[in-house]
Amino acid sequence: MSNAPGIKRVAILFAGGPAPAANAVISAAAASFLRNDSEAIGIKHGYSSLMEYDASRPLVEGRDYIPLTHEILSRTRNAQGIMIGTARANPGKNVSSPSHLDDLERVAPLQKTYDALCSLEVDALISIGGDDTLKTANKFCMFQKKLPAGAKKIPVVHLPKTIDNDYHGIDFTFGFFTAVDFLATEIRNLIYDASAGRAFFLAEAMGRSAGWLAYGAAMAGEASLVLSVEDIIGEFLTQETHVNEVTGESQTRPIMDIDIVLNYMVDLMLTREKEGKEFGVIVIAEGLAEFLPMKYLEGVPRDDHGHIAISEVNLNRRLAKLLTDKYTERTGRHRKINGVQLGYEARCTKPHAFDVMLGSQLGVGAYRALVEEGLNGVMVSVEGQLELIYQPFEKLVDPETLVTKVRFIETGCDYHKLARFLETQVNTEE
Repeated sequence: MSNAPGIKRVAILFAGGPAPAANAVISAAAASFLRNDSEAIGIKHGYSSLMEYDASRPLVEGRDYIPLTHEILSRTRNAQGIMIGTARANPGKNVSSPSHLDDLERVAPLQKTYDALCSLEVDALISIGGDDTLKTANKFCMFQKKLPAGAKKIPVVHLPKTIDNDYHGIDFTFGFFTAVDFLATEIRNLIYDASAGRAFFLAEAMGRSAGWLAYGAAMAGEASLVLSVEDIIGEFLTQETHVNEVTGESQTRPIMDIDIVLNYMVDLMLTREKEGKEFGVIVIAEGLAEFLPMKYLEGVPRDDHGHIAISEVNLNRRLAKLLTDKYTERTGRHRKINGVQLGYEARCTKPHAFDVMLGSQLGVGAYRALVEEGLNGVMVSVEGQLELIYQPFEKLVDPETLVTKVRFIETGCDYHKLARFLETQVNTEE
C-alpha cells in the first residue's frame, strides 16, 4: 500500500455477473468524488474496451465510457440493473504467476488496459466485482509495479460483489440478501405448485463455488433439503480417472458420488411421504456441476476465468431425470420430479434496504480509501455496524498462484446447523 496522488478523475468499472444494489455502489462512489470537485467516469461493460485499446482507435464517450454526473446519478441508488453494464473480459487471463508479469505477450492486455486508462487521464480505478475481478485488480497493481521509473501509477481499490457471498474479507456481500429473498419467494411458490400436483422440484440455485445462496434461499424458502459443494466434499465424494484431451495424460479428479446423492434424495422423498407430504422442493447449488463425472462435461466450454459454462450443463434436468429413475428403481412407482434453474432473475431485481446501505457504504469507502487514506491495492470491507475497513490484496490473494481462496460454509458451523435443523429430517429406513 502507498499514498495516492491527487485524484482529479476516477474511473469506475463493474465486471462479472450482476448483483442487486450495483447502482448504489456506483452512484455513492461517483457522488463522493463529484462532491469533492473530482470527475468520475464509468467504464462501460467491464474491461472489454480497455483490454482491446489501440491508440489509433481512441475510446469513445457513450460507447466505451460515460461521464457520471450529478444529473445521471440522480435517484439511482435503488435503481435496478447496472448503469455502466458489465462483462467477463479478463485482461489478466494469461498471468497465473508473478513471473508471468515479465512476459510482454502475457501482460499485453494489462498494458492495453493501462494505456486506455491513461488515455482518459484517469488518476485512480475503482474495481467492482467478484473474486475473479479481485484477481484482475491485483494483477493490474502488480503490473504497474513493473513499469519504468517515473511512469504514471494508477492506484486501484476493489469493492467486493457477488450474490454467492463466497468472499474472504467481508461477512456479507451486497446483493446477497436481496437475491436470497427473491429466490426464497420462488421456492415457496414452487412448494405450492408441488403440493397441488403431488410432485417434487429439484431447484438449481446460483453458487458456483460455495453454497451460501442455496442455503440462504432454502432456509428462507422452507425447502425440504439443500445440498451444495460443501456437502459433496464432506459426504458424497469419490474419485474419477480420465484422459486429458490436451496433454493425453491420465488425471484423477474428485467427483460427486451420484448414486449416494440420489439415494439420499430418495430417502428424503420417502420420509416426506411417510409424513403425508407427497411433495417438496430440493435445492442444489449450481457448483455441483463441477463435480459431475467427465461424461457429463464433455464439450462444455469454459470462460476467460477457466470456469465451465454451467448453464450448458443443465444440472437440474440431468439430476431430475436420474432422481426419477432412482425413485422408480427403489419403489416401483413413478413420481413427477421437475428440474428448474433459479438465479438469473435475482441478479437485477430491486435491491432491499440493507443491500442499498451496504453498497452505498462500500462506494463511499472507495473514496475514503483512495483520497482520505491514500491507499492502493486494497479491498473495501465493513464490519459491525457498517464500519469501514480496508483489506490489502496481499491478504486475499495467494502470492504464488495469484488466485483467491473460496470462502466455503464450514460444515458444522451454526449457519450450516440451522439449515440442517430446518429441513426435513431424513429417515434412511424404507
